[in-house]
Amino acid sequence: MKLYMSPGACSLSPHIVLREANLAFTPVKVNTKTKEMEGGGDYRKINAKGYVPALQLDDGQVLTEGPAIVQYLADKAPASGLAPANGTLERYRLQEWLNFITSEIHKQFSPLFDPTASDDIKQRQRDKLAGRFDWLNQELKGKDYLMGRQFTVADAYLFTTVNWCQWTGIDLSKWPVLADYMKRVAARPKVQEALKAEGLAK
Repeated sequence: MKLYMSPGACSLSPHIVLREANLAFTPVKVNTKTKEMEGGGDYRKINAKGYVPALQLDDGQVLTEGPAIVQYLADKAPASGLAPANGTLERYRLQEWLNFITSEIHKQFSPLFDPTASDDIKQRQRDKLAGRFDWLNQELKGKDYLMGRQFTVADAYLFTTVNWCQWTGIDLSKWPVLADYMKRVAARPKVQEALKAEGLAK
């Protein structure tokens, strides 16, 4: 498999999952501005949407959209416990988390990385995220991870997005339970491997 990724982007989520699942893969860096792949080539020929991540399967098919990719990877390594079994209520709870992270966390960050967005717009987005973080701070009380004691693909995704706070002027110390959760996820050996591979950790 090939993971098309950009360091620090949302592709960090499937990168973490691949390592947690001990699945063999080849990372391919993509310049998200020029759409050029490491070593040359137009990324849009792999994924016409032009953004990461994309996962090229061994048979040549390409899977896009982070939440779909991480569930596929978890199902490739069921013993990893990265996703509950299909058909169980717990699996739908996982999908509930992935949908929440996609729409209410991930997409709320987009204007904060937009150099054309006004300060007013960026502050409005920070305020929206603060409300989501208030809820997460309560939801995570008494839990190691989003689903309880088991690390899942939803944790890889939440960690990836909340990690953007450091570059967008959001101080996580206002949410101590969430901040502790981030430290706990970051300390996982496979998460450290992914961060180091992307140049995000020493």
